[in-house]
Amino acid sequence: MGLRMLVLPVLLGLFYRASDINCSTVHGNTTNHRSLLDFKGAIRADPRGALSSWNENIHYCMWSGIKCSTWHPERVTMLNLANLSLTGHITPSLGNLTFLWKLKLPNNLLSGQLPPFNRLIRLRVLYQHDNLLQGSIPNALTNCSELVGLDLSSNMLVGSIPQNIGPLSNLIGIDLSNNSLIGNIPPTFGNNTYLEELRLTHNQLKGRIPEDLGKLLNMGENRAVFLGQNRLSGRVPTTFLNLSKLIILDLSTNKLRGTLPYDIGNLSVSLQWLLLDANNLSGTVPPSIGALKNLTVLDLGGNNFVGPIPYSIGNLAKLQRLYLSNNHFDGW
Repeated sequence: MGLRMLVLPVLLGLFYRASDINCSTVHGNTTNHRSLLDFKGAIRADPRGALSSWNENIHYCMWSGIKCSTWHPERVTMLNLANLSLTGHITPSLGNLTFLWKLKLPNNLLSGQLPPFNRLIRLRVLYQHDNLLQGSIPNALTNCSELVGLDLSSNMLVGSIPQNIGPLSNLIGIDLSNNSLIGNIPPTFGNNTYLEELRLTHNQLKGRIPEDLGKLLNMGENRAVFLGQNRLSGRVPTTFLNLSKLIILDLSTNKLRGTLPYDIGNLSVSLQWLLLDANNLSGTVPPSIGALKNLTVLDLGGNNFVGPIPYSIGNLAKLQRLYLSNNHFDGW
């Protein structure tokens, strides 16, 4: 029951004009040139000829997928080689493109480890999703304090999520889903007060859901938390009742236990999807759930709920899909 509404792509236009603020003019550009050639040298297959223009006959600012600064000529600010079936690996030399604000290499066949990119202090958008990247998420990535969009989903990443990702306070969208990440969800995510979407589904995360996620009070228009298909335990945090702008809450297919908050109807009035299926939740379903007037999908299946099905569910006039099977409701 996937829903792809990732907010990251819509962010790209918001920060273009700010990419070169407070930077000194540098006339020597051999570092940019050599760094790009080094990256090209690590590409083993380019079936679409995307890098055919990357040669000495054309200035590198004119190469395919490259944009350079208007105010600081010959400084690379954007590298976009998405959806090109490139095979190879991402060289650490890209970390020398210190004016870079947008790095997009998604939907390729790039493997190896993700470089730390600790010198890319102007970086705002980092999309490396749908590749074959391995290893852990570099701790040094947190040096990229201007990051707004981070998408490393659908790779082969392992290890834990860096605990100090919280200081990346400008993040609006984070997608680390469809990897093999382990460990706990960092409570520091609660410090990302501009966060609109958090996707951590389809990993091997465990432990309790941090109560600090309830601090995400400024979640904007897209407002979604996806934590499903992990090994999370404990209760549904009552602090989620503070997320008054939430549209989607996916906690499905975990090991959550205990009862639902009695005042679960105080979840966001905007909530459209509530996915709590395939857990170990128990007790009765609170009648207040009928106050979630904008729900279109409610999935409580595969738990240990007992008692009657609340009549208040009949008040959910916008409901399109309702799943209650594999519980112990009266009369079932």
